[in-house]
Amino acid sequence: MPKRVDHEERRAQIAEALIRVAGRRGLHAVGMRDVAAEAGVSLRLVQYYFETKEKLLFHGLQHLTARFTARVGARLAAVGPEPGPRAAVEALLLASLPTDEEGRTFALLYSAYSILSVTDEALAAQPFIDGPDAAEDAVTGLLERAAAEGLTAPDTDPRMEAIGLLAMTATLGTSILVGQRTPASALTVLDHHLNRVFRPVAAP
Repeated sequence: MPKRVDHEERRAQIAEALIRVAGRRGLHAVGMRDVAAEAGVSLRLVQYYFETKEKLLFHGLQHLTARFTARVGARLAAVGPEPGPRAAVEALLLASLPTDEEGRTFALLYSAYSILSVTDEALAAQPFIDGPDAAEDAVTGLLERAAAEGLTAPDTDPRMEAIGLLAMTATLGTSILVGQRTPASALTVLDHHLNRVFRPVAAP
């Protein structure tokens, strides 16, 4: 009996190959032939699943986002079963910083996708901002919870603070990528701003 092909597994295999190649060479330099070689499959198979490079790139973005979601989940799980609002916000923001190889790959490729979507009509037509909107909503919700629990100043605007924290973290990520600052110094900056937003928790 011929082996049953798991099409989703095969698509994930090809997407992982795209991420690996793009992480080494840059998204702009990746072709379907390069991805096929990295995945250990034929070019024809990559074309069968994705037809065009634009479709491959969009699926790669979806796969990258799914990996990021899993990374956030792992950080939250490491904090404990019931992380408070600050710990949850910190876990989400830290997950996007290039402080390890996985984080570096995410920051590098997500930045590349952002720039490419400005000039690539096929990619720009896709809902590229859904991910950032989801992150903004998540951080806003956590800050609203913090405000309700008296963990932030009374005049704190959860939405504005969420936008600022996410924008700052993205810029910190770029500064790490280009060698402007070390991961440790970026973490110090992030901690400083979280201390500004969140009130100290009184000892029991």
